Amino acid sequence: MNPLLQHLQPYPFERLRQLFAGVTPAARLRPISLGIGEPRHATPAFIQTSLTDNLSGLANYPATAGDIRLRQACSDWLQRRYGITVDAATQVLPVNGSREALFSFAQTIVDPSQPGATVLCPNPFYQIYEGATLLAGATPYFVASDPARNFAVDWDSVPADVWAKTQLMYVCSPGNPTGAVMPLQEWKKLFDLSDRYGFVIASDECYSEIYFRDEAPLGGLEAAVKLGRHDFRNLVAFTSLSKRSNVPGLRSGFVAGDARLLQSFLLYRTYHGGAMGMPIQHASIAAWSDETHVVHNRALYKEKFAAVMPILEPVMDVRLPDAGFYLWPRIPDALGMSETEFARELFAQTHVTVLPGSYLARNVHGYNPGAQRVRLALVAETAECVEAAQRIADFIQKNVK
Repeated sequence: MNPLLQHLQPYPFERLRQLFAGVTPAARLRPISLGIGEPRHATPAFIQTSLTDNLSGLANYPATAGDIRLRQACSDWLQRRYGITVDAATQVLPVNGSREALFSFAQTIVDPSQPGATVLCPNPFYQIYEGATLLAGATPYFVASDPARNFAVDWDSVPADVWAKTQLMYVCSPGNPTGAVMPLQEWKKLFDLSDRYGFVIASDECYSEIYFRDEAPLGGLEAAVKLGRHDFRNLVAFTSLSKRSNVPGLRSGFVAGDARLLQSFLLYRTYHGGAMGMPIQHASIAAWSDETHVVHNRALYKEKFAAVMPILEPVMDVRLPDAGFYLWPRIPDALGMSETEFARELFAQTHVTVLPGSYLARNVHGYNPGAQRVRLALVAETAECVEAAQRIADFIQKNVK
């Protein structure tokens, strides 16, 4: 067996199952899960139709690089969304969802033969970053987000000797679980550091189309262009249809950025078996080419957050995120519970599932930035989210000491 496998930590949802083992919630209450970030809005009919109307492509092996029509659809979307020009032939690759690509990208970039090979990750974070790092033979270095600065990652806390060993950096904007969006000045700081130390930036942007303010979140490629980096040097952005178009089962997304890096990534994926089936490519073209369903989807989330926030704000330290479909509240100290105790007791008493924040972060210097927080995924229909929020509020009011 690959000895690096033993370094992988249990996935958050496996830890949640263990936490709930032996707990039997009240049968009179229907279960409501805010634990998993899986979109539950209906998949648009036109995407399903495009998929089923193009099944003839099953008779052929798809190219790993994808059909040029799909790459052009992705390039066109980047132009409409961010006002940037990306070469469909050299700067775009389709991937089987951003999760698969975020993992395999580290296997392409990391050189484990270099002493102290390091990958920087935000903390809290999406656990794929950590697993990809470990299986690439590198060491993860976790950088905490700062609640006092809208959960901006404290990049200034990273010592120079760590930057010098860093080969890859994962950033997530809008962030999971905090919903924070990186401003242009933060991007400039990271680009300057990348130029100085030579590391690659992997920008996870799969929540970019779910936002609540008038201005759409800034993207990494967009930031690069604004700062005169038209070649996207050492930058690759990752995005997905899962959240944007409610098709997590389609496993479809794309990466775009530095053509030199994507050439190597394509080589890796050719051997890795990362080709996307033609029916999925056709459905993806249809999805990337339409914005009406995205606007509608965003409106549903706005409605949901508007309904839930007034219920939770009086009882928890919670704020509307910049983007994404998560809330990242701090549980009241007056409860006298840890975040894991809170999640377990909430499940037992109300049949509502939330994810302990510590499961999404790591202890660094004796501190876990997910401690005393929980992640709430507002993915269900509005009425169900409102009912869950009311149960949480009632639970807190009942148990405050």
